[in-house]
Amino acid sequence: MWSSLAVDVLLGNLFGLVLLYHAESACIWILKFSSDITNELLRSGCVWLMGVPAGFKLNNELAEVLGMISLTAIQIWSTIWIFLVSLFLYFIRGLAISGIIFGVTIPAALIIDLIALATLHVSTLHWLISLLYSTQIQALAALWRLFRGRKWNPLRQRLDSYDYTVKQHIVGSLLFTPLLLLLPTTSVFYIFFTIMNTTISLMCMLIEVTISFIHATPYIKIFLWLVRPRRFPSGIWFEIVSVWSGGIDSPRDINSPSEKLQPGKGLTGEKSSVVVSFLHSNFLTVGQIVMPHYNKVLSGKPRTLVATAAYGVLTGRRIPSSIGTDLPTFPWMLISYKEYWRLCRDSVLVCYRA
Repeated sequence: MWSSLAVDVLLGNLFGLVLLYHAESACIWILKFSSDITNELLRSGCVWLMGVPAGFKLNNELAEVLGMISLTAIQIWSTIWIFLVSLFLYFIRGLAISGIIFGVTIPAALIIDLIALATLHVSTLHWLISLLYSTQIQALAALWRLFRGRKWNPLRQRLDSYDYTVKQHIVGSLLFTPLLLLLPTTSVFYIFFTIMNTTISLMCMLIEVTISFIHATPYIKIFLWLVRPRRFPSGIWFEIVSVWSGGIDSPRDINSPSEKLQPGKGLTGEKSSVVVSFLHSNFLTVGQIVMPHYNKVLSGKPRTLVATAAYGVLTGRRIPSSIGTDLPTFPWMLISYKEYWRLCRDSVLVCYRA
């Protein structure tokens, strides 16, 4: 635990000093990168989608409405971002100072919050488009069940047969046709903003996983492995040097197929009285030491995350923005700070009396 805290503070000092020394350069680079993403990617992408993207013929009216809403939201956020530029340098310096004082975990969390704040317009537009897309998909699915004479039973969670009237079929046909024809236009905008939002979420997940690996790495075990690798055995094996049989010392090559040692007998088939061998031990590698800790941090979450994200993309539902890694549990997470320090004091007193 203390080694993880020490490494966290050490990395925080390294990150904070470098960032504090290059604060102005980092501020200029981040602002330029944000401006390029907004102008070159978002605005040009929305204008491209309002035309004929990749040769697909979309509904002009719906594409213009969605494109104008997106461009308006991007312009509003760009205007707000201009007023925040004057305070951005102070935030960078505060980020560096927090890393020096509290360690690298605090700046990492603040960077994730900064990314979420700087891309608020992208997440908002993605939420609006996904709401429209998911509603359209659900309506098409319900109308398709109407044509098949089926109805969803929410109590038993199954499809039951149902007799619809002629008027219901006519209304369903009138609604199904425009919704199906407008689906490609909505899907193109949804795919574009989903790619943007997923890229942002992957950046936040990468920072989260990096911090989790920093805390989960067993630094003390690695140090002991470098100093005394014998403290990490992974199995033993015997090296038979010679066999004393019938008063003759007859060393043999036990790896030879014709020189197999039979139970209770020597290598020549005679009764053996003494077998001279050396006991050797295998040692764990660094990968074998640290991989159980890394597996505990992830614990099958990437597979679940990919399945949830794929289902969310296909149905228009919310995509997870955090992988939810299992960080090591420290004592102060389970008990109050007064009880924790009382236990520390009692432990010191017991050691002193002993």
